[in-house]
Amino acid sequence: MNRTQALAYYTEQLAGIKAAGSEKYERIIVTPQSARIEADGKPLLNMCANNYLGLSNNPELIRVAKDIYDTHGFGLSSVRFICGTQDIHKKLEATVSKFLGMEDTILYSSCFDANTGLFETILGPEDAIFSDQLNHASVIDGVRLCKAARYRYKNSDMAELEEHLKTATEAGSRIKLIATDGVFSMDGTIANLTAICDLADKYGALVMVDDSHATGFVGKTGRGTHEHCGVMGRVDIITTTFGKALGGASGGCTSGRKEIIDMLRQRSRPYLFSNTLAPAIVAATTRVFEMLSADTSRRDHLESITTYYRDKLRANKFDIIEGTHPCVPIMMYDEHLAGAMAKKLYELGVYAVNFSFPVVQRGMARIRTQVSAAHSKDDLDFAVECFIKARAEVQG
Repeated sequence: MNRTQALAYYTEQLAGIKAAGSEKYERIIVTPQSARIEADGKPLLNMCANNYLGLSNNPELIRVAKDIYDTHGFGLSSVRFICGTQDIHKKLEATVSKFLGMEDTILYSSCFDANTGLFETILGPEDAIFSDQLNHASVIDGVRLCKAARYRYKNSDMAELEEHLKTATEAGSRIKLIATDGVFSMDGTIANLTAICDLADKYGALVMVDDSHATGFVGKTGRGTHEHCGVMGRVDIITTTFGKALGGASGGCTSGRKEIIDMLRQRSRPYLFSNTLAPAIVAATTRVFEMLSADTSRRDHLESITTYYRDKLRANKFDIIEGTHPCVPIMMYDEHLAGAMAKKLYELGVYAVNFSFPVVQRGMARIRTQVSAAHSKDDLDFAVECFIKARAEVQG
């Protein structure tokens, strides 16, 4: 196949994606991320950002980010072990470790990098990894990179997980690691970490949790799903992002047992071969953790209005996936219907994106809405009213 044929092949594939109703497109936003934004000259209620705590345009964080430029510069132009570690990086790692209740933490440019750099570093061919079917793409890709025996279990199916653990134990696997999302972001459901930790204890396995959709607001004090499930101290590895609830910029980390973090510093490829996290993100993220440690009002408000929003959707007969998380999928199932619904919502003044294959399974298309602490009850009332109008126009 020559260049012309290759490009024609890609064009054909793109046409197929569009015909299937699963084409992704980007709106151009001209305002800071917030509960209300402007895109294409149109004011919109934003119902699809990961801005769970409403901190993406927080004035104090903006000030902290600006101030650090004067003392620590714009960037390090290097990786950590060469000349890319500043005092603020070590401070953030210590702050994250204390907040999560873990022994040590290592920073990455994203949680995607944290996940892809984890498994191949700590697992070899003699080992076994057990991954939930609905784990994030970065966990899936990270698992693919490692040479350990791979076992995938149905979403939160503890019976199947145990069968796999038995099989691996009988096969003589050396290190066994259970990997799960803390919150399955497409569904807004929380992993059964209590049962997972019990199985890990029974079969001598380690437990890894990607808590990107939980850190800062899930659990009584926002520590995450390990706090929510009462298993703090029993989880060995937590990966998470700074690009969602924690200010919405970028960056991520792996937090866990000291021996594991030390191995990552020596061998994790995304850490060893990627530039250091920028000072502005480090300083502002440190301040976020300080704010959340001192005050739970943001996560408390988020919890309250999430309950309010879920109740209103149920009262108006919308098909939602049950739970308590501020990620609230409204099921459409059909890809074309989901796309039409999102378009109509946009016309009515609500920005809510349709999710279809390959982000979710075929036939499981949805509008994934996300509540933010920046929202008010009036905002959520407006969102539900627009959903009702859009449903009437699209579905008849």
